[in-house]
Amino acid sequence: MNEQLSRGERWLDALTSSSADGASGPIRARNAQLDGEIACFTTIVPDAQNRFPRARDNVVGLEQGWLMARAVRSVIDADRDKDVKRPIIAVVDVKSQAYGRREELLGVHLACAASVDAYASARLAGHPVIALIVGPAMSGAYLAHGYQANRIIALDAPGTAVHAMGKEAAARVTRRSVESLDALGDRVLPMSYKMSAYAKLGLLHELLADIDADAPSSADIARVRASLAAAVKDARNGPRDLSNRLASADAKRTRAASIAVREKMRAQWNA
Repeated sequence: MNEQLSRGERWLDALTSSSADGASGPIRARNAQLDGEIACFTTIVPDAQNRFPRARDNVVGLEQGWLMARAVRSVIDADRDKDVKRPIIAVVDVKSQAYGRREELLGVHLACAASVDAYASARLAGHPVIALIVGPAMSGAYLAHGYQANRIIALDAPGTAVHAMGKEAAARVTRRSVESLDALGDRVLPMSYKMSAYAKLGLLHELLADIDADAPSSADIARVRASLAAAVKDARNGPRDLSNRLASADAKRTRAASIAVREKMRAQWNA
């Protein structure tokens, strides 16, 4: 595999076999076969020529958010009159939203929200939206690209993590060393940077271990494709909302208080 590619783009190439499509810019959206049907695979990649210096890595900035929203909505529009909607596979490898004064002034929050809304609209319209986490899934970038999925699959591999901020930044904010932050994560699940800890919150559909995230073998790729196909079928057989994230045994055990609060709020709202 090309070592110059980001992990997200490597996995997009591996899953679609379309590395020579001539695409440029910060997002990729390709149609490819998945279990006998066409699916749309999307990812966000580094963009060294981006006009915003803060948005030249694999982050979600102004252009990334608006362009991803346009790509997802084009799938919704194309399939509007079809009985069976195309699956959308979000390959997630995003370090953060783009922090910068210009980005904030020009509304990076609106760009990220546009991408969130597009993915949520696709899910509610009947498109099975599946997130595949192959790298970092951080902060507002993950909210914009991946978190609205019906089902979330993650690789349990070095370099994959779901969190509000990077480990070094979190250590500075909490005035801890990175080592003490890691120790805290072993006791408090939401503070952990381990995918195995994130899985215990009940948010993942599947956690895939023993896969080389940087240079997957043909067997690794086949295993991931099978997991994606199974997740698409499961999503089609389930509700279009995100209630499944609170229905798993892990969620009922580790998020019991959150579930209880929601039940009380619902009872008060309907009183």
